[in-house]
Amino acid sequence: MFTPKTSLDKCNLMLDLAAHRQRALAGNISNIDTPGYIRKDVDFSQYLGSMNSPLETKLSEKLGPSGIIQDSQGKVDSVHELSEMHKNAIIYKTAVKRVTSTLSELKTVMNVGS
Repeated sequence: MFTPKTSLDKCNLMLDLAAHRQRALAGNISNIDTPGYIRKDVDFSQYLGSMNSPLETKLSEKLGPSGIIQDSQGKVDSVHELSEMHKNAIIYKTAVKRVTSTLSELKTVMNVGS
């Protein structure tokens, strides 16, 4: 059972989910002309919606840090997929900044404690 409790655990979850989503979106674009292909996506709002609360969602506790790539309704639209990839990149960059900030704070604490 995985419930992110520390800042680094939460950042790890965000990075992992963003990477899974990027793979799903890239797969959609690469299969845009494949007959019968069903669009895939990772909905991680259910994971990240409660990241700042002490109670994590039941789904994140069950599944751990990896998102599930799910079939999504509708045809693949390249403009929509590229837009979603851009949004996903912003989430990924935000998570990287949080990791950097958290590691910087830990380094400061270690240096002050020495």
